[in-house]
Amino acid sequence: MTLNELRYIVTLAQEQHFGRAAERCFVSQPTLSIAVKKLEKELGVALFERSKTRVQATPLGERIVAQAQLVLEQSAAIKDIASAGKDQLSSPLSVGAIFTIGPYLFPHFIPQLQQRAPQMPLFVEEGYTSTLRGRLRKGELDAVILALPFTEPDVVTQPLYDEPFVVLMPSDHPLAQYEALTPEQLCEDNVLLLGEGHCFRDQVLEACPQLQQSIEKEAGSGHIRTAADGSSLETLRHMVASRLGITVLPLSAAAASQYATGVLVTRPFVAPAPQRTVALAWRASFPRHRAIDMLRDAINQCQLPSP
Repeated sequence: MTLNELRYIVTLAQEQHFGRAAERCFVSQPTLSIAVKKLEKELGVALFERSKTRVQATPLGERIVAQAQLVLEQSAAIKDIASAGKDQLSSPLSVGAIFTIGPYLFPHFIPQLQQRAPQMPLFVEEGYTSTLRGRLRKGELDAVILALPFTEPDVVTQPLYDEPFVVLMPSDHPLAQYEALTPEQLCEDNVLLLGEGHCFRDQVLEACPQLQQSIEKEAGSGHIRTAADGSSLETLRHMVASRLGITVLPLSAAAASQYATGVLVTRPFVAPAPQRTVALAWRASFPRHRAIDMLRDAINQCQLPSP
């Protein structure tokens, strides 16, 4: 039994597909399949039920996969302990961020971090909160940057800053005549949202409950007023520029527009404006405290957009 084999069965249980699991593990499908069969033979039990369309863990397999997950987390902790004996700022740091934060925060804090810790390069990635949560627990990421609420056992979560939401629209849109908008004013327009799975979509709907009610009402009538679900905030920006509707963005994303002046405008919400709290999270057992402190300080020194 090897850690790689345990990693394979955990990933296969998550993906329920040999091809996708092999891709995530950076091995060929035959390699992963042979390793799983080898482990099943060693244990003398079937870990997975296989069909033409999906792979599903057996009841006993689910218990073994859960234990394998714990073993992988503990093996990551061993690496953390070993790294604590080294210079905490001389080895790479792996940092993840959700899709609606990473593209707008990384360009600001990475230069700050390089000035403070030039021997500590960053491995960065973006993902959904659920994906980053799992990779943090498994030790594949050292820290993650996301929006609250976020709770996870044995993980320290520390707020970094609050970021207000703004409304993005074409410059000649009727709502552009107002200095600030209420959530109710959006309900009469074509509001574009991120697709399912993005926490920012849920935050917008929570901040604008009337919008949620309007969407449900329109869906019941066979017409969904949100013209399309965007895959990213940049997709939403392009759709707004194409006059498909308006959208709500975090301020950092709204300020990062590449469009010429006069094409798009933003308007704040009336007080109290909806906002999100951006936070940094890391495993409580992670021993490179100086690296986390340096990362947090670099983010706090960023000159982020202000209302």
